Amino acid sequence: MPVMPSDKNYISKSLPYSGNGFELLQLLRREPHVFFLDSSQTDFCRGRYSFIGFDPFAVFTRKGPDTLRLLKEQFQSCIYDSPAGYNAAFTPLTAGLVGCLSYDHGLHFEKIRLRAADDLHLPEGHFGFYDRIITIDHFEQKLHVTSTGLPERNGAVREARAMRRLEEVLDKIGPLLGGLKQDDEFLEGDEDAPFLPDCNFHKGQYMSAVRKALDYIRRGDIYQVNLSQRFRYCLPDNGPDPVLLYKMLRDISPAPFGAYMDCGGFQLISNSPERFLRLNGRSVQTRPMKGTRPRGKDAQEDQRMREELLNSVKEQAELLMITDLLRNDLGKVCDYGSVRVTERRTLEEYPYVFQATSTIEGTLRGDKDCFDLIRACFPGGSVTGCPKIRAMEIIEELEPTRRGMYTGSLGYINFGGNMDFNILIRTVLAFGDRMYIQVGGGIVADSVPEEEYAETLVKAEAIKRCLQACLGRTAPGAKVLR
Repeated sequence: MPVMPSDKNYISKSLPYSGNGFELLQLLRREPHVFFLDSSQTDFCRGRYSFIGFDPFAVFTRKGPDTLRLLKEQFQSCIYDSPAGYNAAFTPLTAGLVGCLSYDHGLHFEKIRLRAADDLHLPEGHFGFYDRIITIDHFEQKLHVTSTGLPERNGAVREARAMRRLEEVLDKIGPLLGGLKQDDEFLEGDEDAPFLPDCNFHKGQYMSAVRKALDYIRRGDIYQVNLSQRFRYCLPDNGPDPVLLYKMLRDISPAPFGAYMDCGGFQLISNSPERFLRLNGRSVQTRPMKGTRPRGKDAQEDQRMREELLNSVKEQAELLMITDLLRNDLGKVCDYGSVRVTERRTLEEYPYVFQATSTIEGTLRGDKDCFDLIRACFPGGSVTGCPKIRAMEIIEELEPTRRGMYTGSLGYINFGGNMDFNILIRTVLAFGDRMYIQVGGGIVADSVPEEEYAETLVKAEAIKRCLQACLGRTAPGAKVLR
């Protein structure tokens, strides 16, 4: 077995592995607080690594304005190693925090009056403190298991715990790596179960909210605001299985920032394509998305869709506004003059859509850390509007229920202070016998209420099709739109 080197704070075991990681999630799905940070749409910059973990040594769950501050305090209580030992590792995440922040927590940062109903009573922050991680390197086709022995501090005791915890993981995943087929434990669905959702908006109410947003735009309060509606599905006792639903979503539309996370009382199933924030050393990156077109039936139609998106004045303006907003957010905590737009407007191809994206980068100031960065930028500008604070006030006025985890963020902070978080869009909240899907769109001066309402139905349809497939009622094949 490996021995913990004196210049490192973890031990590791590396094995050949050519799978995509889902079979490991399926194998470990009943372990406490299991997570899967899944780069199922892989490229070298955004999708090289996927991470799996379970059984954290501590769990942080909190609601209220002190959530992020208290999370930072608990994080700092674990930092008695040199951060360099974590950040110089061969994988970005050897151990650390993995979890989520709700959109609602961002309301406290700007002291926005809370008006929407808090009907789900979810925590605003939920994080596990993981002392061991399974890393999948898709490019090297290897699997790395790292174990730190945390929270032990005594050298010999810590090393013994690290080895024991590493062996536990290897024992659990060994049969799968040895070639034994993993049994499919998914329950059979109820094909005849009723499957009609209810919604926190009626059609007329949503269009009325859009008209009020347009009034604010005409008055000059805002230039753009993101309005959303939430669908609730009450489900039969035996389905659909959240892990199976995640598999179906990732199969029809792989995403670089997908995630499955069991938070104990609820599960998050995210097929997000959007990075919120990455911090690597002092280098910061954010990649907002604004503008979507469906893929065509052939290469000629694909090209027409590309050109339509590239030439859309409306969507160019939306992305430019959000890019400028995020430049301003990063400027609060980055070195003066370091914030720059490195990609002004690029089109990314996904199996079913084209997506317009920009990239903004900067250098974090020496007196700031990852928590200061989150505080300066959360929630993401692409899911609020511009100007950001006024847009958030209007969202709180017009949307009848709290957003919860929708348009919040999910990701990791390693124990060296590096981090990577997504934006929680294209996300399902599984909560007992209910599942919630929330979808929205950007309202601008020339928006048409009827069209905005119809667009939300189209976006919800993709996940609804997967839910129906989990119940055995139809095959998934809907196009996934933001």
